[in-house]
Amino acid sequence: MADAQLPALVGPVLHLLDLAGIAVFALTGALVAASKRQTLVTFAFFAVVTGVGGGTVRDLLIGAPVFWVHENATLLICLGAALAVWLLPSGLWQGKALLWLDAIGMAAYASYGAAKGLAWGIAPLPAFAMGVLTGCLGGIIRDVLAGEPSILMRPELYVTAAALAAGLVVGLLFAGVPGAIAGPVAGLAGFALRAFAIERGIGLPGYRNRSDQKGG
Repeated sequence: MADAQLPALVGPVLHLLDLAGIAVFALTGALVAASKRQTLVTFAFFAVVTGVGGGTVRDLLIGAPVFWVHENATLLICLGAALAVWLLPSGLWQGKALLWLDAIGMAAYASYGAAKGLAWGIAPLPAFAMGVLTGCLGGIIRDVLAGEPSILMRPELYVTAAALAAGLVVGLLFAGVPGAIAGPVAGLAGFALRAFAIERGIGLPGYRNRSDQKGG
């Protein structure tokens, strides 16, 4: 499916979700650099890698042109996010700011990633997987490069929230719901689940083998 056909399925609202995901993930990358007291160059590097990481791998897997290499806007968004964190008072980013921004980026990016997978003609289940990958991979790359425990290792629901957003987009689009409705509904659902998990500390049960159960 060519770029000219993408708006028929993705549409401007889903494209806005993509831009929101890029911007918010870029902010989280810059925040990690700030927590390490790094230079502005490192802020920019982390913002770019986090902002485009998941989408880059998605596009390579689905055979689409890598979204940020043919335009200036994406990198400008990432660099703007890095400058915002560098210049604005650090008090704005205290507490759970990283977690909340990451939740917004994950939900927006998972929704768009699944829709773009469908737009490029891949099957529904792989499109769902592309949404989860798009929503989670940027944060994973950020944490690995920073030497931080991966966001996936936190006890609260994370991949599950991305899966909810991606799965809803696929289901709603196949049901004939316009992307302008499907994208925001799915993104809000994914964010709501992640927010509930952050506030309540809710997670899925971890693996226990038989020796654990016997106390051995």
